[in-house]
Amino acid sequence: MRHVPQLEAADARRVLDAALAYAQSKGWLVGIAVADAGGHAFAVQRVDGAPAPTAQIAMSKARTAALSRRDSKHYEDVINNGRPAFLSAPGLDGMLEGGVPIAVEGVIVGAIGVSGVLPSQDVEIARAGLAALTL
Repeated sequence: MRHVPQLEAADARRVLDAALAYAQSKGWLVGIAVADAGGHAFAVQRVDGAPAPTAQIAMSKARTAALSRRDSKHYEDVINNGRPAFLSAPGLDGMLEGGVPIAVEGVIVGAIGVSGVLPSQDVEIARAGLAALTL
């Protein structure tokens, strides 16, 4: 039997809080979500004043990154590079840049998703959140 690391509530909160602090330091109005390895919501929050859909979009990006074990941008690239049929892939609805997996000891334990600013800024916020998780 294989033993794998798991994301815990304190870890998810640390990632979310660091991402939130980073976004607020830039004045960016975003939604941020952390999912477990199964793509289920662990922590979700919007910056005060962020549009309501940002939280749902962030969760979709996090779920896609967790389930696929890769940045959600991969799927945006696949679609934009001529495979629009991929939009019908079951279970993946956040195929936009901004979802980043969380890896511990080479195992994907979850993901963070961010939505609300430019795609590269969403990823910047997500990576700031990941940096708070001491691996």
